[in-house]
Amino acid sequence: MKILILSKKFPFPLTEGEPIAISYLSRSLHDAGCSISLLFLNTSKHYFEISNFPKEENFFEEIFSVEVNNDINIYGALKSMLKGTSYMLSRFYSQEYAEQLKEVLIKNDFDIVQLETIYMAHYIPTIRKYTDAKVSIRAHNVEQVIWERVAYNSRFIFKKWYLNYQNKFLRAFELKKVNDCDLLVTITEDDLLTFKELGFRKEGISIPVGFHSNEYNTDYKPSLDQKSIAFIGALDWMPNQDGIVWFIENVWPDLIFEFPDLQLHIAGKNTPDWLKQFSSENILIHGQVPDAKSFITQHPILIAPLFSGSGIKIKVLEGLALGRVVVTTSVGVEGIKAENEKELLIADTAEQFISAIKRCFVDNTELLKIREAGRKHICEEFDAAYLADRLKKKYLNLINDSNKKRGFN
Repeated sequence: MKILILSKKFPFPLTEGEPIAISYLSRSLHDAGCSISLLFLNTSKHYFEISNFPKEENFFEEIFSVEVNNDINIYGALKSMLKGTSYMLSRFYSQEYAEQLKEVLIKNDFDIVQLETIYMAHYIPTIRKYTDAKVSIRAHNVEQVIWERVAYNSRFIFKKWYLNYQNKFLRAFELKKVNDCDLLVTITEDDLLTFKELGFRKEGISIPVGFHSNEYNTDYKPSLDQKSIAFIGALDWMPNQDGIVWFIENVWPDLIFEFPDLQLHIAGKNTPDWLKQFSSENILIHGQVPDAKSFITQHPILIAPLFSGSGIKIKVLEGLALGRVVVTTSVGVEGIKAENEKELLIADTAEQFISAIKRCFVDNTELLKIREAGRKHICEEFDAAYLADRLKKKYLNLINDSNKKRGFN
């Protein structure tokens, strides 16, 4: 089976959720015997020099790219408002990319074209025109739900209004495009159900992000007596920005009063300068770290104070796989089906976060049980090979059904 993956960023380095989701599934499909090629938007915001891609991480038959400047600017935002279009969507359409896609499709005979995120659905008309390959959209989130939540949680009236205004265009685009594809692949069962409630009428399947748990080394287990907390996530993503600022403003003062030597370590790609101003003796802001796994394992507790977003939060999964105590919100645990106080700790208010983290430094025996249960949950429920095999079988059924309708044996 030949699969072409379209993505809006290169799936490396593995320091944030989207590249991890793309890379892990691509590798697992490759291991399952599929031929995987990649055509990605090499944007100004997430530019990657392909020559820096490690050979041991390359599971692609061929890699194609198109450079695109999609910097956010006021002119572009105002222009989209005047035209009545979504600026969030238009930043990921490129005529040059469409032309490159046309060329790749003409020269190759793909069975499946897999679009990573709804933003790549711009290119469905080009795919339909130049290939008979089946089209799947892998929805990492329900985008309209993310932006509804971001707008709801915003304290600024204009920001709230602008996000709601933009989201009405995104909502219409997202619903139309998921019904234009042959298969919708969601990261969680909840997201698939949400799409159906919103009006999705085609075929869908839920395939979580799979992990090769043997590659998540838990040999180094810092003592819970070590007073440090980790946060890691793409810091150009608004839900992550809002979450960590909320934590610093509402939770941190009480924690530092209780534990004066406690340190908060914050890491993430594209850390904005304004966030760096929170840096202090006890708050260490690292920016992008070379190895996310190594960063997480240096600290006994991983926090994910998320109040917006949908889909699975991959850093929560990584924290569990690495045997950390994960403290997150109800939003942060969506799609994971881990139980509060069994595999992780759930906190939705400042008081609950404070109580959960204090408990981590007091009740070591119970917390060690939670760490082990969390890792076991990942090993049992998120096995990469099993999940890739499920998707491969779904793709084969899709292709076979199509061949029967066209009169092929």
